[in-house]
Amino acid sequence: MTPSPWTKTKPTAVLVFADGTVIEGQGIGATGHAQAEVCFNTALTGYQEILTDPSYLGQIVTFTFPHIGNIGANEEDIEDLTPAAHIGAIGAVLKAPITDPSNYRSTRHFDQWLKARGIIGMAGVDTRALTAWIRENGAPNAVIAHDPDGNFDLDALKRLAADWSGLEGLDLAKDATSGQSSGWSEGPWVWDKGFSESGEPAAHIVAIDYGVKRNILRLFAGLGCKVTVVPATMSADDILAMSPDGVFLSNGPGDPAATGAYAVPVIKQLIDSGLPVFGICLGHQMLALALGGKTVKMHQGHHGANHPVKDFTTGKVEIVSMNHGFAVDSDSLPEGVEQTHVSLFDGTNCGLRLVGKPVFSVQHHPEASPGPQDSHYLFRRFMNLVRERQGLEALAER
Repeated sequence: MTPSPWTKTKPTAVLVFADGTVIEGQGIGATGHAQAEVCFNTALTGYQEILTDPSYLGQIVTFTFPHIGNIGANEEDIEDLTPAAHIGAIGAVLKAPITDPSNYRSTRHFDQWLKARGIIGMAGVDTRALTAWIRENGAPNAVIAHDPDGNFDLDALKRLAADWSGLEGLDLAKDATSGQSSGWSEGPWVWDKGFSESGEPAAHIVAIDYGVKRNILRLFAGLGCKVTVVPATMSADDILAMSPDGVFLSNGPGDPAATGAYAVPVIKQLIDSGLPVFGICLGHQMLALALGGKTVKMHQGHHGANHPVKDFTTGKVEIVSMNHGFAVDSDSLPEGVEQTHVSLFDGTNCGLRLVGKPVFSVQHHPEASPGPQDSHYLFRRFMNLVRERQGLEALAER
């Protein structure tokens, strides 16, 4: 690749691929260097939510939308549970330099926010050319580096990029999960009012945190749930001792097969208990593993807020948010496990259910944040399984 036309001065940031490719730009955010996989995200909004999604741990996000940072940053639009530790994307690649913020909710400049979160970034990159490269060659392992003086040992950075193992075989949920159990009561954000509070709980949901997003928990709270968030390594016996009405398997980073080494036996026991179980993203992939299916590493993954998915149970097509680099192999699903959703971009599996039991999951992110709200009905679908078990009247899905 050639240097970006934006780069008029000495580069202060570089992106170095494992194959030796070097992309130059101007550094933003934190200084230093980090090894990660490079992906691209096609969403037009929600850069804070994207960068703080724990599912991006171990990844550098290339934004295809050219103007990132122009609405500033705030303390509300974050998705990880532990912002002080920053469990999310390691780096960010932008086309245009960051402009001064122009939004009434902004509390600080985006560059200041990146520094505070420890996210290494670079601007001045032809991000559409980089996206086309990834589509053709696959998501590369790379090192992103930012030095205000522009001093880089490119040979050393190339070796670091080539030596990184990549995401396959990595259990990153152990780094993204909560260290202890905690309650959650914050509900969805309301215009000009902020976040709501859940009322008298109608059900108790235990959310296993493999790297959960806040907005998932908010939607459960908004449906009248008492939510208890528990670490990824908690045993099934300890979860069942909490007397939940349902169990949620969260999103998260890394290879589902690696995390599944300890998570799958727990999920199997929870299924056998008869409780309603609902999984999203990594939780979906590990549910598939627990039911006898397989997962595979994708060529470039799905990252964006404009993905069309068909729900076979309703026959409707919805536009959804996605963020995953692994997928369930639909051909590996055994008898008794039905595919419920499929990507209309490439035909990959996006949902499943266990026939005869209150167990289902989806690959996409129905909580959005950022993205469309077409799939919010899935939370009501899960709550109806819980209410059926409680002997209560069903909620309207829409």
